[in-house]
Amino acid sequence: MHFTKTTEQTSKYEHLEQMSVHDLLTNINKEDQTVPLAVAKALPQIETLVTEIVTKMKLGGRLFYIGAGTSGRLGIVDASECPPTFGVPFDLVIGIIAGGDAAIRKAVENAEDSTTQAWVDLQEWLINTNDVVIGIAASGTTPYVIKGLEQCNENGISTGCITCNAGSPLAITAQFPIEVVVGPEFVTGSSRMKAGTAQKLVLNMISTATMIQLGKVKGNKMVDMQLSNDKLVDRGTKMIMEELAIEYEFAKKLLLKYGSVRNAVTNYKP
Repeated sequence: MHFTKTTEQTSKYEHLEQMSVHDLLTNINKEDQTVPLAVAKALPQIETLVTEIVTKMKLGGRLFYIGAGTSGRLGIVDASECPPTFGVPFDLVIGIIAGGDAAIRKAVENAEDSTTQAWVDLQEWLINTNDVVIGIAASGTTPYVIKGLEQCNENGISTGCITCNAGSPLAITAQFPIEVVVGPEFVTGSSRMKAGTAQKLVLNMISTATMIQLGKVKGNKMVDMQLSNDKLVDRGTKMIMEELAIEYEFAKKLLLKYGSVRNAVTNYKP
């Protein structure tokens, strides 16, 4: 099968080393502005996948992200932000990177080329048919990710993907593919740039929309967020003040007593 990777095509810009700082920044920004438009075209695909995730999570399922390099790191970032933001357990949304946690900071040679490791990594979490696995790979050709999804498909586990090339082997493998075609990068082949931004935007949409559908947001507020620092305690206190029309100190006392905005508001007896 002939497959062209637009993420690897030559940059539209020549002689980058001769550009001024101003021109470099202007041109990178110009390219970045095309990313949300590419994401918009993929909204129907994103909607289908989110609907599947919500359905599975209501059955007690979890969401897994698997990826290598930048893609793996982006999955881990999104997964790690779900517990503090939405007050969910750390093992509801799980990010797995090829090469293990050491690869978060430092590239692990050949980890992305393994055709067996992804399934091993997923089995450590006792993955089952209520779960959903999203493979993340800008290229759409990463063996670790493709083979992981193939194993999931064989075992009746729902699969999605986020890739930045149309018609890639990964998108063909995933049951619910998301293809955000961002075109050539400013620095040829540097898919941490536009492709990485596109993946981050899609991940934000998937986890946020899913959590809202599962009732983790009230109005437009993060009522289940963890109170892990002073900023969040202050934010939670102000939410309670607004909701119950009470003074700051009293609102703060309620928040610290009940541990979350939702519980404080639910248990308040005027």
